[in-house]
Amino acid sequence: MRRLAVNFDEDVEKWGLAGLLHDIDYDRTKDDPHRHSLEGSEMLAELGLPEDVVYAVKVHNHIHGEPRVSLMDKALFAVDPLTGFIVAGALIRPEKSLDAVEVPFLAKRFKEKAFARGANRETMATYTELELTFEEYLGVGLEAMKEISKEIGF
Repeated sequence: MRRLAVNFDEDVEKWGLAGLLHDIDYDRTKDDPHRHSLEGSEMLAELGLPEDVVYAVKVHNHIHGEPRVSLMDKALFAVDPLTGFIVAGALIRPEKSLDAVEVPFLAKRFKEKAFARGANRETMATYTELELTFEEYLGVGLEAMKEISKEIGF
């Protein structure tokens, strides 16, 4: 999210907060996806976070059918499954490292339904709402993850 904020000349800290906190309620709601993101957005509102961050967190769960209005809403929705997809790409490489992953490799794997099944392809396809090419979308996520690879253990 932070990298996309830079890309779109948006508030890096605010977008970073949305990315960091979007699953804040996961421990409470992992068995009830209909409550996920609703509880999280309520928690964030009670903590006094900006309304646009609260709304982006609320609408990142497709189950609620809430419209994605702002660029931050659209970005959070599209990149939510992307990190898991990229990690899956690193894990199937012999090196087990993000350094070994390239955009063309990820693009090819996207077409394979058995690869990274948990990464919802339909959700990922909403990258078009960001007016990015598929390669740009993958590249932004991969670049951002490579920059913090030591911190996340890849």
